[in-house]
Amino acid sequence: MELKDYREQLDGIDKEMIGLFAERMQIAAQIAGLKKEKGLPVLDVMREREKLLDVAEQSPEEIREYAVSLYSLIMELSRGFQNRLLGHNTELTGQISRAIEETPRLFPESATVACQGVEGANSQLACDKLFRLPNVFYFSSFEAVFSAIEKGLCRYGVIPLENSTAGSVNMVYDLMTKHDFRIVRSVRLKIDHNLLANPGAKLSDIREIYSHEQAISQCAGYLQSLSGVKVIPCENTAVAAKMVKESGRTDVAALSSRSCMKLYGLSCLAEAVQDQGNNYTRFICIAKNLEIYPGADRTSLMLVLPHQPGSLYKVLSRFYALGINLNKLESRPMPERNFEFMFYFDLDTSVYSPQFIQLMGEMETLCEEFAYLGSYSEII
Repeated sequence: MELKDYREQLDGIDKEMIGLFAERMQIAAQIAGLKKEKGLPVLDVMREREKLLDVAEQSPEEIREYAVSLYSLIMELSRGFQNRLLGHNTELTGQISRAIEETPRLFPESATVACQGVEGANSQLACDKLFRLPNVFYFSSFEAVFSAIEKGLCRYGVIPLENSTAGSVNMVYDLMTKHDFRIVRSVRLKIDHNLLANPGAKLSDIREIYSHEQAISQCAGYLQSLSGVKVIPCENTAVAAKMVKESGRTDVAALSSRSCMKLYGLSCLAEAVQDQGNNYTRFICIAKNLEIYPGADRTSLMLVLPHQPGSLYKVLSRFYALGINLNKLESRPMPERNFEFMFYFDLDTSVYSPQFIQLMGEMETLCEEFAYLGSYSEII
């Protein structure tokens, strides 16, 4: 037989499979109606487990794993189809719908905003990109920013979430699991680290350099090229510039921004000393209440999945079945649970799409714990 002949055989089998799949989904629809009538949940864990065991027993050994994977996906699709037909509305989907209706059409130009650090910090620069006239309150730590939002001291907070070269800000992810908040917008800020010192200082005179630990890691190559220099971490890059200014010394410098150079009257000994030129930090704007502004096309989620094979696959298969793309997937170990992880997802989907609402209605059934962090747009 020729290749063409085998392909014709496959086409015939596929035609039969499509007809059988359509028939199976029709029966699933009838089951959905019966479950609704009797008040039964769509997901029947015992039934699905028994079905997969039966599939494994009936399949030839050489394709057993493939058959089980195929039927796992078929059952995921069947469940999603049933949920769509039933139009399941959960407390979360209701909150999302109300937020879409009640949130103002325009993002506010002015608001009270909490930032970590001091004037000139990158968080403040990000804040200026998000708001035209922000009333900024500075706090000494990320924890304090989260607390200020929760207590109602500020309506919003602006904090860094991840950097294109150094990765995620782990402390912020840890705080996500502790505090209740929503992301309402995000912004990407180009980060250039400059070596700043008091006027009259020379590069050869510098013995100490201050900066945030992430900025230090982003400039590791440059710092290693300097001899006899002690690098000292501090709260953030703006604090570093302020410390240099207040010291009055000409043997200390800071890795900081050009805006801090102007703000604190410093001189630039070296420009853009980060190891990679394409250095961006993503900042998120958080709020206590759920606000969804027009154009929201990004959604952030936190999930804790059952510690068993296939848990992550089941979630990812739902994204695939609904045609939802992922911008980010990251895992973080849970200190109180051995070898268990919390997953962070950023979804690329419009908040107005029916697939998004369907997914939000199904997520709680797929996870041990589930947190919806918000839907928003990002400024680039």
